[in-house]
Amino acid sequence: MSHPFKAVSLSFKKAPLAIRELLSLDEAACRRFLNMLHNELGLNDLLVLSTCNRTEVYYTAEDDRSREIILALGHLKDRADIGQFLPYFDLLPDADAAVRHLFEVAMGLEAQVVGDLQISNQVKTAYQWSADADAAGPFLHRLLHTVFFTNKRVQTETSFRDGAASISYAALELVEELTADVANPKVLVVGLGEIGADVCRHLSASKAFGEVTICNRTRAKAEELAAECNMRLVDFEDLVPALKDADVVISSINRSEPFFTRELAENLDVLSFKFLIDLSVPRSIAADVEQVPGVLVYNIDAIQSKASAALQTRLAAVPQVRAIIAESIASLNDWAKEMMVSPLIQKMKASLETLRQEEMDRYQKRATPAESKLLDEATRSLMQKILKQHVLQLKSACRRDDGGQLVELLGELFDLEKAGEPAA
Repeated sequence: MSHPFKAVSLSFKKAPLAIRELLSLDEAACRRFLNMLHNELGLNDLLVLSTCNRTEVYYTAEDDRSREIILALGHLKDRADIGQFLPYFDLLPDADAAVRHLFEVAMGLEAQVVGDLQISNQVKTAYQWSADADAAGPFLHRLLHTVFFTNKRVQTETSFRDGAASISYAALELVEELTADVANPKVLVVGLGEIGADVCRHLSASKAFGEVTICNRTRAKAEELAAECNMRLVDFEDLVPALKDADVVISSINRSEPFFTRELAENLDVLSFKFLIDLSVPRSIAADVEQVPGVLVYNIDAIQSKASAALQTRLAAVPQVRAIIAESIASLNDWAKEMMVSPLIQKMKASLETLRQEEMDRYQKRATPAESKLLDEATRSLMQKILKQHVLQLKSACRRDDGGQLVELLGELFDLEKAGEPAA
């Protein structure tokens, strides 16, 4: 693809959780990073995507700016040692690789649980941030709308999104496994963001857990979800007694430092076993909590799907998804080629309009108003027909990667070099 679109990616494929959480960005940080890259580095077609599994930047620039972007990320995160993390990044310095990667990320092919629908919503949100920052140019607009259209095709034409194989569903499967020998297990969900809320809905739908309690700093959101899922609600101020009572604690708290510390865990008076599942990035449960006797911690990298039928169905649909992506990229590529000759088309149009006006000026002085109107309509129609024929030929040649010679010929035919010069 002849476009200077590129990407920088830090994902679970190469970077462990301990690295990803150091460089993850919340919404406010993503917006600041967008403005920094756009205004200070002068990058366009910007998309900053940060989830529990990846932090990525997509951008347009003639030169590879990946090192500057990574250094800017280190500055934003106050990591003077960002250089030691360079090996964990994947660099995609050409448009073909960057575009294909974004499609596969947005469709869920690159998700930790294949087909996870949450990533598609996260890409939409990142695109909205770019639009808000005026950092999305014509190429990114077209690319993202093509991605969204492709997502709809995948949704309607394949079984790739069938079933409930996602991080939140994988968490449910893990809870079911951990509590298989526990009579009437008590589950506490802390933090009701997108993943936390999905976990609650899965727990409610499973009917296997009769005692589920939810807790969130914003009570209004917790009340709404408690009513929807028929779950018990506890105020954040009363969290410690609820922690002591729970067999399983699922945390998806969004904060820069761990909320569950070793000191807090030691005060829970664990008599047998307590399972803590951390779905947050950065981690909301400190790494040394597991040193507390009886406490077992599972972070997001330990959340693996249990080879469910849904996941198997999705894996079987992957070739079909890749075929749809290939069709979309081919269409985008045709559009990109046509966009390259758009300035030429505008010059052709201006050249023909100049000729038309010159001829109109010659005859309008001797014509009646009715004749002048008729002459204007006839010459305008003729110009549009001539222009349309050449534009169609030019676009067709571009799709065949054979537009160079035709561009040169049309330039000579319409004297476009002269047409682009200011009048004397």
